[in-house]
Amino acid sequence: MGYIGAHGVETLKRYRYSGQDHSVVAKYVLQPFWSRCVTLFPLWMPPNMITLTGFMFLVVSALLGYIYSPHLDTAPPRWVHLAHGLLLFLYQTFDAVDGKQARRTSSSSPLGELFDHGCDALACAFEALALGSTLMCGRFTFCFWVIAAVPFYLATWEHFFTNTLILPLINGPTEGLMLIYLSHSFTFLTGAEWWAQDFRKSIPLLSWVPLPFIPDIPLYIIVMILMILFAVIPTIGSNVSNVQKVVEARKGSMVLALAMLLPFIALLTGVAVWSYLSPSDIMRNQPHLLVIGTGFAFGYLVGRMILAHLCDEPKGLKTGMCMSLVFLPFAIANALTAKINAGIPLVDELLVLFLYCAYTVGLYLHLAVSVVHEIKDALGIYCFRITRKEA
Repeated sequence: MGYIGAHGVETLKRYRYSGQDHSVVAKYVLQPFWSRCVTLFPLWMPPNMITLTGFMFLVVSALLGYIYSPHLDTAPPRWVHLAHGLLLFLYQTFDAVDGKQARRTSSSSPLGELFDHGCDALACAFEALALGSTLMCGRFTFCFWVIAAVPFYLATWEHFFTNTLILPLINGPTEGLMLIYLSHSFTFLTGAEWWAQDFRKSIPLLSWVPLPFIPDIPLYIIVMILMILFAVIPTIGSNVSNVQKVVEARKGSMVLALAMLLPFIALLTGVAVWSYLSPSDIMRNQPHLLVIGTGFAFGYLVGRMILAHLCDEPKGLKTGMCMSLVFLPFAIANALTAKINAGIPLVDELLVLFLYCAYTVGLYLHLAVSVVHEIKDALGIYCFRITRKEA
């Protein structure tokens, strides 16, 4: 087998998903709504088809952003923001209903978890592009993708060690997405320019406060700073603390645990260096290609880590994860050639970006298709067909 060995097959047969959602909003508002929604789906509909349908809503949302704001720095028609909000709400609903459909049809499986989280990893990129068109933040769209990707990767890393996916009282999949689709809907009323102007003009109350030494700062920068301070940093601290407790209890090595973060750090660093050296300013001129290419590389990293968890692989760096980084040295070297060649790179950067996207998409799809076939052969589980568990 390619990705799953004999030990992995035996582990998959015994695997049971464990998760906890402590969100009050989810418990008292959304869960009752989702429980009613699942009854609208026929019993013959596979849970993974619901997952894929939900993911396609975000693909459509990102496509709308590209059509009406190619560089994500111009205001699209206001109805686009309303569409973004509705499509994100549908994604959240379908993402929650797929698990209920799996339990309803007695078809829960490790493949379902892998497929669900794999789509969620890609969703970070496509929703970041939709949010970029609403906030009209241009190059900073990549930063908003990082803000979504870091907690997602750290939560997956924590799950790898604790064996339980724990969503805190306020979490991204519930309150985070809710705030985003409410922001999309709010922008339908104000227009995207509201986010791109100086924060003192967007919030009139602040104009009364004397701030003579602070220059004009777009409101989306303030939003980004607040998200980092009150969402990303506390989440990272909680993830690291929880993993450290488990590692110490098992008398393991925290260094080996932290080593699993290196490929993700290398991915972010490599893309940042490439963008900094880029003679054509790819982060401003081609935000869609950069975010999508990096988003699929991120999806590959997440997929490998989830698979390692499902197959009970040893704790430590997975060298296979570094395959997602192979293209970046070429892209950086190509950008460097422009420094010694009058600003002209050896290969046109638009072509390099297309090749980057083709490589990462191909890498992700190879992992997805290979694992689906290997699990089918090992457990007799089909991706888009209901396979009921024996009593």
